[in-house]
This record gives sequence, C-alpha cells and structure tokens, in this order.
Amino acid sequence: MTAASDPRDLRAELDALTTEAFRPELAGIDRLSTLEIARLMNGEDSGVPGAVAECLPQIAGAIDAIASRMSRGGRLVYAGAGTAGRLGVLDASECPPTFNTEPSEVVGLIAGGPEAMVTSVEGAEDSKELARRDLDALVLTPDDTVVGISASGRTPYAIGAVEHARALGALTVGLACNRDSALAAAAEHGIEVVVGPELITGSTRLKAGTAQKLVLNMLSTITMVRLGKTFGNLMVDVRASNDKLRARSRRIVALATGAPDEEIEKALSESGGEVKNAILTILAGVDGPTAARLLEESGGHLRAALADAGR
Repeated sequence: MTAASDPRDLRAELDALTTEAFRPELAGIDRLSTLEIARLMNGEDSGVPGAVAECLPQIAGAIDAIASRMSRGGRLVYAGAGTAGRLGVLDASECPPTFNTEPSEVVGLIAGGPEAMVTSVEGAEDSKELARRDLDALVLTPDDTVVGISASGRTPYAIGAVEHARALGALTVGLACNRDSALAAAAEHGIEVVVGPELITGSTRLKAGTAQKLVLNMLSTITMVRLGKTFGNLMVDVRASNDKLRARSRRIVALATGAPDEEIEKALSESGGEVKNAILTILAGVDGPTAARLLEESGGHLRAALADAGR
C-alpha cells in the first residue's frame, strides 16, 4: 500500500476539510421529530446564499472571462465527479432549451461517463488520466473554458481536468467548498464557497451541493446575458421545442412588444419561430430577412440590432 492510498492518510485529509467536519451537537438528530429535523435543515440551508455572496467578486470575474471567450466561439465545459459532476451535467443540459445554445456549446463531463449520472462508478473520481481523456475527446482550444467542480476541492478528476485544460491554454475555473483547496489553486479563477459542516456529516450533496448549483446558475445564466441571449429579463433565445415553450415564446414577444396576437403570430411565422427575430421585426418595423441580417451583424444582441435599426 502506497502512502497516497494509506487509509490513515486519507482519514487525516478528510478530518482537515470543513465539508467533512463532525458536529457533536447534532449527534442526536435521529431522536428529533420530523418537523424539528426539517427546521434544522432549513436553517442550515438559509446560510448558503450568504456564503455565495462572499464570493461574488470571484464569480463575476470568472463570468466576464468566460463570456469573452464564448463570444469568440469558445465552449463552457463542466467537469466533476458524483454530485458535483451531476450538477454540471444538469446545468449544461438546461442551456439549449433556455438559451437556444447548441449541445456542444455548454458541456457537462462526469467522472465515469453517462452511467455515473445514476449509478456510482467506482474509482472514476480518483483518476486525473480519465479527466484528460474526456477533455481530449472534446479537442479543447484556448477559447474554451473548463470549470472543475468539487465540494472537497481535492477530487483528482476535477483537478486533473483543470490542470490539463490550463496546460492547453483554455480558461480554467475551480469551484470548491473548502478554503485553500487544491482545485482553486490549480485554476486561474478560484471560487471557494465555504458553507461549513453538513447536517449529515460529509453529505456534500446538501449545503455544498446547493452552493454549487447556485454558482453554476450564475456562471451559465449571466454569461448568456452578456452574450445577448436575453432582452432585459426575457429569454429571447428560448427554443420552442414543445407546446409549453411555444406558448412561452408568444408570451415573451407580447411582453417585449405589447403587440396584438395577430401581429405576434405573423412575426413568429416570418421568423421561423425565432423569438428574438420576431421582436425585432415588430419593434423595428422590418421584415424577417432584414431582422436576421441585423441580428447577425450585431452578434445576436437584440438591443444593438434595435439601435442599428434606429430604434
């Protein structure tokens, strides 16, 4: 047995992590009523937004760097294991229907592959080499961003992904829930959201998972705002792939323009169902092809296209 795999060494490492700390005052939690446990858990969760707030400057810096690269055609790639990896895959999978991105633009990698979304793949999180292989399959460029996600900040898969991406010239972000983490140190942009010990010792799918979800929401959503995927707080790049989203598309056009239903339906028809184009045809008084040209020239920014049209 090597020193690195000695259980005593691993235990010492875990003992040093805030996310793994034991809270003796909660040792009798299983004797409490269900309502009392729920109140305790809710109280613990209420502190998470405050911990995220302390990291807002670091989060904003990372977002500006990500948006700059994505505006040049770069991709946003999340890499993590277990809960962290699943949260990355979840955030990536929600971008196409919300912001009309291609599936290849925001990508979620989880140690062990798709199977690990629902079952544990033993040993996958301990492999930096696996992270390198997963990233090499994407053929990274300097315009891409890799966000390593790990509650502990010590997961080899996440650290390996950041180290390999940085060596290839890509932008790197390390999201952890412990201070002075190896993951944050390996990345250009380190984000350490310290939420404290969990209600159930070491169960980092709780507060740490909630914190990671909040940060990932910010990374993807605000990046998309910077890229012109919204008009105010309206999702003007929404992909109308089902009845609910088609109804939402009509509502968004109505909210943005105040136009009557007949004009909205005509604009959506002319624009092939593209919400941003339909809004531009109504507000700028242009036809579908002109709206498409204006948006292309403005890099997809509706406000800039309206300004170019004199509106």
